[in-house]
Amino acid sequence: MGNCLTVGPNEALVVSGGCCGSDTKTYVVGGWSWAWWLLSDTQRITLEIMTLQPRCEDVETAEGVAITVTGVAQIKVMTEQDLLAVACEQFLGKSVMEIKAVVLQTLEGHLRSILGTLTVEQIYQDRDQFAKLVREVAAPDVGRMGIEILSFTIKDVYDKLDYLSSLGKTQTAAVQRDADIGVAEAEKDAGIREAECKKEMMDVKFLADTKMANSKRELELQKASFNQEVNTMKAEAQLAYELQAAKEQQKIRLEEIEIQVVQRKKQITIEEKEIDRTDKDLIATVKRPAEAEAYKMQQLAEGQKVKRVLIAQAEAEKIRKVGEAQAFSLEAVGKAEAEKMRLKAEAYQKYGDAAKTALVLEALPKIASKVAAPLSKTNEIVILSGEGNRVTGEVNRLLAELPVSVNALTGVDLTKVPLLQKMTGAQA
Repeated sequence: MGNCLTVGPNEALVVSGGCCGSDTKTYVVGGWSWAWWLLSDTQRITLEIMTLQPRCEDVETAEGVAITVTGVAQIKVMTEQDLLAVACEQFLGKSVMEIKAVVLQTLEGHLRSILGTLTVEQIYQDRDQFAKLVREVAAPDVGRMGIEILSFTIKDVYDKLDYLSSLGKTQTAAVQRDADIGVAEAEKDAGIREAECKKEMMDVKFLADTKMANSKRELELQKASFNQEVNTMKAEAQLAYELQAAKEQQKIRLEEIEIQVVQRKKQITIEEKEIDRTDKDLIATVKRPAEAEAYKMQQLAEGQKVKRVLIAQAEAEKIRKVGEAQAFSLEAVGKAEAEKMRLKAEAYQKYGDAAKTALVLEALPKIASKVAAPLSKTNEIVILSGEGNRVTGEVNRLLAELPVSVNALTGVDLTKVPLLQKMTGAQA
């Protein structure tokens, strides 16, 4: 088994060894790798920037002047696979201080060798070129260590014999001398130029005064002409103003009249709308309720009328139905009576006179009862006659007229019945 190791982008992880005696080395920057227990060895080397301050004291230049130079260098371990392998081979297991010490000694050695080939003036006046030369000379050597010089600058250059300050004084004196000469020549040139400028100024001033006088005269003439034109224009403007004012006043009056007309029209419109509103109020409060009431009464009257018509139609239908029922009943009764009479007639024809006589005799008590019905309500009958046998005669007369009445009602002639013949004969 083993471990999964991770490393950030500011470090390089080196995994050595492995199974079966493998001598393969794995370099990981900002990633992970697998390491076997007891078989793999893991080490780390920093990739961060390292700052060096090389210092060369009392180094003689090409002119034999001893100077001291200090600089600042920024270095780091290169991350290319081959160069990283070289750096790991030389610095793996060393601390950052030890790596910085090795590179610092290399840089100081190259710095000393380059100082011996240059003059103080070259070193002092062109520091950037001097630093560039140091980088170019030292880069191959530190590159073979897997180290990259990111920057190198000269921080300070000085000496103990005030050589540099003397160079400064000489230069300063020369500059001061050149400055004084320049000032004198400038003052001379300035005086000459000033005189020339004054002459030119006077000429210009004379020309300017002449032109100013001419301009002033022309200005006065122009002012007079302008005043005349202005007065004329003022008069015309005044007349035009008065005329325009009259026109504007007339327009204002016309607009006032138009405004009054518009106001009157609006007032008429408002009055018409008020009349319409009043009419609508009257219609809504008086006419509409009256129409609604009239419509209600009309509907009620029509309802009553329809009700009466329906009732009358119902009554008529009832009467018609009753009449039809009575007619049907009477028709049935009539048919029954007719059938009865037909049967009686057939019986009469079949049984002869004796049967007819028997039927008549059966009906006589009924006829007599009907005839005597009014008399049943009579308490007393008084027959006035002067003779005693008059009553008997009246009764006999009535009995004699009875066969005639029966014959008229039934068609049976009772005078032909033997029994009645005997009765009437006996009475005669």
